[in-house]
Amino acid sequence: MVSGEDMQNGTYSQQAEYIVNYSKKLQDDLQVLGQKIKHYEDNVKCLKAQQNRLEESILDMQVALGKFHTTNHATENEDHVHVKSEDETIEHMLRHEKSAAAILCQLKTHHGAQASNLQWTKDVVGIVATLGKVDDDNLSRLLSGYLGLETMLAVVCKTQEGVKALEAYDKEGLINKSLGLHGLGSSIGRPVDAPFLVFCLESLSPYVGEFMANDPQRRLDLLKPRLPDGEPPFGFLGFAVNMITIDSVHLHCISNTGNGLRETLFYNLFLNLQVYKSREDMLKALPCITNGAISLDGGMVRRPGVFPLGNREVIDVKFPKNSEVLKLHKNYFETEKRMKETNWKKERMWEDMQREQALLDHAKFNYEIKKREFVQFVGQSSSYTAQHPYQARSAPR
Repeated sequence: MVSGEDMQNGTYSQQAEYIVNYSKKLQDDLQVLGQKIKHYEDNVKCLKAQQNRLEESILDMQVALGKFHTTNHATENEDHVHVKSEDETIEHMLRHEKSAAAILCQLKTHHGAQASNLQWTKDVVGIVATLGKVDDDNLSRLLSGYLGLETMLAVVCKTQEGVKALEAYDKEGLINKSLGLHGLGSSIGRPVDAPFLVFCLESLSPYVGEFMANDPQRRLDLLKPRLPDGEPPFGFLGFAVNMITIDSVHLHCISNTGNGLRETLFYNLFLNLQVYKSREDMLKALPCITNGAISLDGGMVRRPGVFPLGNREVIDVKFPKNSEVLKLHKNYFETEKRMKETNWKKERMWEDMQREQALLDHAKFNYEIKKREFVQFVGQSSSYTAQHPYQARSAPR
């Protein structure tokens, strides 16, 4: 015979055992779901990283193909003046007879011996227009037009001392025409009679990022533009600062701080100026244009919200054409093929990521349901154990 009290104690013991076992089952289920969530999160993160690498590769190939478009655009545009060599650039500069640039060019070309006797001229690196070359006439015209004639004719010095030596003043604060560049101009019969810009390399804030790996031109590894949805803008060909070819002598340690012309002078002139294939592409990319943009068909954005329109002044002083003009490489079509394949991989990657994201969302949804069930069960169990503390403590574990 089993007493009523023993039967009641047995029931309580079974209920306590059920509470412990079911609580453990819920905890195990939560742990399994948590592991699934972690697994899907890792998959999404990995796929996203792979997608970003594919997008970077697509942009690199797009820029490589863009170089072909810039060098072949000239055959489509017959309204521009060809700049064929550095000599022709200097010839155009000399036409601005009263400019500082013309006087320095005259000194270098016809008065080399006199120049060697002037200590201050050794601090002068050159004129902006002669310090870089561009692979394409049309691009040269666009970049020169963006900078403007005053900047193209600007003098570039290494130090503040060199800047001071260019121009001296009397006690009244007027320019002393017998010293510096003014004195030189007077001595060779070409007085300086126009204001001019001077860039001091040691005073310019240099680019502080990384350079492209294994690039003999030390192009800047700038962050490529992205639209708000994360996609790269169509028609983006590259950054203007990286489309300038610089003589090897000016690539390293031109300034006293050990920087070259690209990361000092040209970075300050162009910053992150973007170059696009067409005006239409440029306008569609406005959300990711931060420091201006130009297009090969003449479009221009000075800065966000500022659009120069109408006929612009034709500037005769342009960057010389690079003697090693880029041609249609044998691997052009191979690059184009690889870009299509990479785009296809990117689309498949996006589909995989959407599928993993859906599994992640489903796992999180189940986790929340199981979590609420566990919390509710714990609450009910706490109420039961509070009423039968002895049986709960004696339940098997």
